[in-house]
Amino acid sequence: MSSEHPQQTSQKPNPDACPVIESLEQIGSQWRLAVLHELLEGELRFNELKRATGANARTLSRVLDDLGEMGFVDRRIEEDSPIATYYSLTEKGESLAPVFDEIECWAGEWLEDETIAE
Repeated sequence: MSSEHPQQTSQKPNPDACPVIESLEQIGSQWRLAVLHELLEGELRFNELKRATGANARTLSRVLDDLGEMGFVDRRIEEDSPIATYYSLTEKGESLAPVFDEIECWAGEWLEDETIAE
């Protein structure tokens, strides 16, 4: 049955796919974007990320696992008592900083106009 839908089971990138769509599939969820944006400021503990993003623990854990598997986030565990888990961006994650800068510029220009017009 998997041969009926090879794109669903294949991990190979689709050469005909739009790079914007492919990128948004990796980073485009509300929670992934929130976590990536918060980690641009530097390494944070799980509870710090939870407070900063407003995500519940289950959602945040899933998002951090996903971002780790995709190579955007590193996890570091300190074995001291109490055990602490820290999260930071990888080089791949840090490379998104200019993207967030551009989104913030766009939002500053266009979203302010919309709230004023309403």
